[in-house]
Amino acid sequence: MDLKQIHELIKIINKSNIGEISIEDKDGKVTIKQKEEQVVTVAASPQQVYNVAPPTPVAPASTPVVATAPLAPKADNLITIKSPMIGTFYRKSAPDKPNFAEVGTIIEPGKVVCIIEAMKLFNEIEAEVKGKIVKILVDDSSPVEYDQPLFLVEPI
Repeated sequence: MDLKQIHELIKIINKSNIGEISIEDKDGKVTIKQKEEQVVTVAASPQQVYNVAPPTPVAPASTPVVATAPLAPKADNLITIKSPMIGTFYRKSAPDKPNFAEVGTIIEPGKVVCIIEAMKLFNEIEAEVKGKIVKILVDDSSPVEYDQPLFLVEPI
């Protein structure tokens, strides 16, 4: 199998929902695995080794772009509550419990606004300011990085 055929296979894999394909012929074996980050790894026989990255996907031109933003308070006076650690962001303490904070919730210093799970430990994140939450910047159960903005708060 030559390099051009491998490139064609990568294009076909990227356009489909196939996660992995292996092809073996007299020249060797080629395995193409599609990861969530759209990275494709190609392994061949010892005589041929290729590492090929797929082309960057481009959104189709027919996809409409809709820009709708609710009116928000002026951004110049907003305070950002940031993640103090790397982990998984949760808006509530258990699936059957209410969210700690919603847009419009009035918070005070010491009030728990979310939980971040790190290494199987659930850490309550408390507000350090008094104000009203105007925007929640992270989806529930999604990973967060250190110092990543979580909430926008309008001081009271």
